[in-house]
Amino acid sequence: MAPAIDIRDLHVIRGGRPVLHGIDVAVEPGQVTGLLGPSGCGKTTLMRSIVGVQIVRSGTVRVLGSDAGSPSLRPRVGYVTQAPSTYADLSVRENLRYFAAIEGADGERVDSVLDAVDLTSLADRVVRMLSDGQRARVSLATALLGEPDVLVLDEPTVGLDPVLRRDLWQMFRELASSGATLLVSSHVMDEASECDMLILMREGRIVAVEEPDALRSRTGETDLGQAFLKLIEEPA
Repeated sequence: MAPAIDIRDLHVIRGGRPVLHGIDVAVEPGQVTGLLGPSGCGKTTLMRSIVGVQIVRSGTVRVLGSDAGSPSLRPRVGYVTQAPSTYADLSVRENLRYFAAIEGADGERVDSVLDAVDLTSLADRVVRMLSDGQRARVSLATALLGEPDVLVLDEPTVGLDPVLRRDLWQMFRELASSGATLLVSSHVMDEASECDMLILMREGRIVAVEEPDALRSRTGETDLGQAFLKLIEEPA
């Protein structure tokens, strides 16, 4: 089976500074793949390249068999940024209805997504009155409306309480079980164990692409956080 995301020799320069240095990586379909690395290592730039909103210097990025950013991919790829991408002066439900109209989703889908991200009780509240974590959930809800084949999530659990984090990861697993491909960046190392595969980054390069148990075995560390630190502290 072909990779859902296939990246070859990807180089990106931002602000005159090289950010990604010849990235080669593939993301298999129907899995939850974690993208982990220190702040500033290039995770967000890599995700932006995958969804086709990043200018690249060279290399190829293919998503579901097409070049990243192709018009045919728009209904098939969902993207949740770190900063909430919603209208602050509209209610949660109004936001979802607006994006549902763009996606061609019906009212039942809006209700289903509200329930999935635990926002039903806040559906009629104006977004600017929500907490940061609640606004992040609204952004996630908008990305889920079109039932995308690939879902790219940049730090989706930042600011969320442990119970909601657990529930979201359960939803991510269910989406993958239904055939969706998820790429999830995180700085919370205990979330790495929720993933089928891990992509570890350091200074714009891939350090490792391994299953969690393989990473433990390779480093001799049972704790994934310590295993990751052991890898990134090795000479680049």
